[in-house]
Amino acid sequence: MASILIHGIIQKHIIGYVESVKKMRVLSGIQPSGTLHLGNYFGMMSRMVRYQSENDLFCFIANYHAQTTIPTAQTLSENTFNATCDFLALGIDPEISTFWVQSDVPQVAELMWILSSLTSVGSLDRATSYKDKIAQGIKPNAGLYSYPILMAADILLFDAELVPVGKDQKQHLEMTRDIATRFNNSFGQTLIIPEPDIEKETQLIPGVDGKKMSKSYDNTIPIFDSEENIRKRIMTIITDAADINEPKDKDTPLFQLYSLFLDKQDQSKLSARYDGSGLKYGDVKKELFQKVMDHFQPFREKRASLISRPKEVEDILRLGAKKANIIAEEVLDRVKSSVGMNYIK
Repeated sequence: MASILIHGIIQKHIIGYVESVKKMRVLSGIQPSGTLHLGNYFGMMSRMVRYQSENDLFCFIANYHAQTTIPTAQTLSENTFNATCDFLALGIDPEISTFWVQSDVPQVAELMWILSSLTSVGSLDRATSYKDKIAQGIKPNAGLYSYPILMAADILLFDAELVPVGKDQKQHLEMTRDIATRFNNSFGQTLIIPEPDIEKETQLIPGVDGKKMSKSYDNTIPIFDSEENIRKRIMTIITDAADINEPKDKDTPLFQLYSLFLDKQDQSKLSARYDGSGLKYGDVKKELFQKVMDHFQPFREKRASLISRPKEVEDILRLGAKKANIIAEEVLDRVKSSVGMNYIK
């Protein structure tokens, strides 16, 4: 019965694909590197949920990319499952979007190899993300070095037209565009050149220390951790030593993080409080904690339910991989024909 249902949904997807070709194809992914945090949510996840209602959304768990840091097998497996539950809990709908785990579509590795022949060593040497990770103490390896090529394959394999990226990933998308352009110039128009989408208001989400929120900096505010741990993290947000009666600096992580949960009118009210006297940072942090809990409580409940039903989550991923493979096989066949690998007429 389950296989019949999945087959029916696949057929529905094929028909839907024909109907959706006029929609813009949007693609994004996230590494399963641990607990999801506010930077992930506001930088990418919330945008994905908005995109899926009006676009042809493709999103995936990038477990190949996560392997560059050489996690244990158990850690990678658990993080992949947990990231899947995160996506689904936060609103990704596998009925209307294509959602899969990267390694379940092996064509991406084949396309990466083809694209690597068109990628200069110099462009990889200039990748700032690689340099940043080495500076953070991550041991260099060929996978980490060639990360931009795999990212290019992720995007180009699905004919993505728009790719939401953070400011720190903009260079990688520019490399993807360069690789695709070089391929088309060499072998004819084959690959779609994707456009970046950088949401200016949320380019970089600050962590508790004011740097970009990142697990690498240990400055995140988790979404699905215990209430106590979330409270503790919020209370550690750095602030200045301004007197209680002085106006407060708004170019700070506390103000910026709180503003993420406010509409324009409430942002103006918060700004006025900062400009006035009597504001206590401790009170603002307590308010922010409550905002975080209120906003994410429905998602936290849904995630807990998904965690308790691993078989259903597995079925969703299996379905997503089948849907993704339909498009991947079509694009890879086109690429192989262009470069001369489909040699039997």
